[in-house]
Amino acid sequence: MRQRILCSRIFTVPFYYTNFIPVRAYIPIARYFALPSLSHRSIIMPKSERQKRNVEANIDKAASSSSMPSAVAEEVTDRIGGLRIRAENEVQKTIWKPESSQTIANADVENVSETTLKSSASLSRIFKGNLLENFTVDNSTYSLAQIRATFYPKFENEKSDQEIRSRMIEVVSKGLGTLEVTLKHSGSLFMYAGHEGGAYTAVGVFVLGRMFHEAWGTAAGKKQVEFNDFLEINRMCISMELVTAVLGDHGQRPREDYVVVTAVTELGNGKPKFYSTPEVIAFCRKWRLPTNHVWLFSTRRSVTSFFAAYDALCEEGLATTVCRALDEVADISVPGSNDHIKVQGEILEGLVARIVSHESSKHIEEVLRKYPPPPVEGAGLDLGPSLREICAANRSDEKQQIKALLQSVGSSFCPNFSDWFGVESGDSHSKNADKSVVSKFLQAHPSDFSTTKLQEMIRLMRERRLPVAFKCYHNFHKISSVSVDNLFYKMVIHVHSDSAFRRYQKEMRSKPGLWPLYRGFFVDINLFKANKEKAAEIAKNQHRWNC
Repeated sequence: MRQRILCSRIFTVPFYYTNFIPVRAYIPIARYFALPSLSHRSIIMPKSERQKRNVEANIDKAASSSSMPSAVAEEVTDRIGGLRIRAENEVQKTIWKPESSQTIANADVENVSETTLKSSASLSRIFKGNLLENFTVDNSTYSLAQIRATFYPKFENEKSDQEIRSRMIEVVSKGLGTLEVTLKHSGSLFMYAGHEGGAYTAVGVFVLGRMFHEAWGTAAGKKQVEFNDFLEINRMCISMELVTAVLGDHGQRPREDYVVVTAVTELGNGKPKFYSTPEVIAFCRKWRLPTNHVWLFSTRRSVTSFFAAYDALCEEGLATTVCRALDEVADISVPGSNDHIKVQGEILEGLVARIVSHESSKHIEEVLRKYPPPPVEGAGLDLGPSLREICAANRSDEKQQIKALLQSVGSSFCPNFSDWFGVESGDSHSKNADKSVVSKFLQAHPSDFSTTKLQEMIRLMRERRLPVAFKCYHNFHKISSVSVDNLFYKMVIHVHSDSAFRRYQKEMRSKPGLWPLYRGFFVDINLFKANKEKAAEIAKNQHRWNC
């Protein structure tokens, strides 16, 4: 049988920005991402736990076909053979049982409801007329766009798998980089930029809030407030893999509902800055957020051993076997906060491999010394009904399900419901804004460098008719500042097909200054009229950034 190679299956995943609760018909997918680095490749581990395992044949095949030194291949084969035997003895069938009913803890339901009612009343007055329709674009009209949340650009996938592998080995062998490998958790992308940044996945908000309670115990409410303020003041967002049973099974029903942080981004006023893996670990350990399992391969011997291990296990490898094999051959292994076997199970969706800085090993060792694993102070606390219990109790009413989740997570993570339900409680679509927001945004003068670059991106995508949607919503967090000459919106760029990335990357090669098209893209937009003094100030700053 022909062995699967790297990235033998790639699926495109729609990014859901709106209130998205249970979807049962979710296809088994893999979400791939890359940093702007030399090379990056995601590796799919087939979900074949029920098949008869024939790892020995794969090991022999990998050892005979590999270009690595024979001594290294033999050593890896011996180690994996022993690991496979131990792993098979430890595999147990997982059957989920709901937790017992518990009381809701740390949920200020009355306060949330009162805030929501007041907000709805104010919004009804403000949006009574169609302000956007009456907002004309003239020479005094400016736009300000700020990225609130984003995920890595999609990596280019045109080169062959063997070419990528050879290039990775060459870069590591010459000391120009380090191969970093992480686990691919089988979940959904969830980006969070604070309770004002546009977190429109109630399930994700609930799970993140629950993990704060598990990590911080009785201090969770205070830490949640501090965390939201920190993200807002520093204009940051965190991206996570959200793994739950209520959003659909991706090949295996997870044992627990959890998140794993995959990216931390500083948004600033220019191009987003993505944290390196050592910086992500430091950030997460400070806030007690869950991190992923990371392996570093910084020598030719270790990187070729990794590919031998992959070739041997890619068909039948389980999480226990794969993790132990990589622990054996990696130069550095940093276990994740959540054990994949305990929270998700033995079926491993895949690995993510990428080239990072050759200084990564030194940086990650410094971080591990400075930031030891944080304690878990809420393990014995009554945290109230679980995600699955809440969704099951409100199965027939999606809106009530969302409300129950947000009420349970508490007012620190959800001060009001306007982001989910819009202006009037009876109109779930009142949060949507007219599509003319995009046209007027492009017609208005840009008020800073970031706005200029975003206009350039959107204008190009519309001119080239790329399969991309621009969805706009009212920004209810700015209601106190809205007037006939000052409008606020939220926009999400939704890429419908991978062809958009390929065509966009082609445009980037001819336009080096063009910003990348990110996998997820949340933007705050402000359309406003500027007086002569304000216009002169903007023009002065514009001259500065053009220089």
